[in-house]
Amino acid sequence: MNTPIPTLTSIKLIIGLGNPGRQYYHNRHNIGFRVVEELAKQYQGTFKKVNDMDVAQITVNDKPYYLVMPQTFMNSSGKVLPFFTKKGIGAENILVIHDELEIPFGKVKYKMGGSAKGHNGLKSIIQQIGPDFPRLALGIGRPENREEVPNYVLQNFEDAFVTQVMIDDAIKSIENSVFKQ
Repeated sequence: MNTPIPTLTSIKLIIGLGNPGRQYYHNRHNIGFRVVEELAKQYQGTFKKVNDMDVAQITVNDKPYYLVMPQTFMNSSGKVLPFFTKKGIGAENILVIHDELEIPFGKVKYKMGGSAKGHNGLKSIIQQIGPDFPRLALGIGRPENREEVPNYVLQNFEDAFVTQVMIDDAIKSIENSVFKQ
């Protein structure tokens, strides 16, 4: 069973983590991008290139949200945050959507704060705003050997149906927590 995320009344920015380029689109590491793209599609957001990111603005229940896909590659995802911190958006206003090795494939789990657990995209964000921000982790499972992790996260999902269900579950979690205010 997936863990619903609690009500997050102060979210203004939703960042999906991934790598730029269509060749990475179906990779496990890009599930954050895919969720943010689906949110934009469902809420009529159009992405525009701004500095080192693709940004869409949507309005849900009369409240504006930024949807962001950093175009800096995973390891430098946090470089986009100063643009938003200058607008008064702090860690408590940011929901980061990312892949998670420690969660079984297909599961969605909310977490508040914590370490990066080796996830370089999260490390980059933590360097910019600290560790205390809401996260929505999407389970990609873990390969048997630790040495396989770098290649594993850059491989495509093997089950497109379960992947789509996971994306849909993430959208529902966001709708039931962030957008229901």
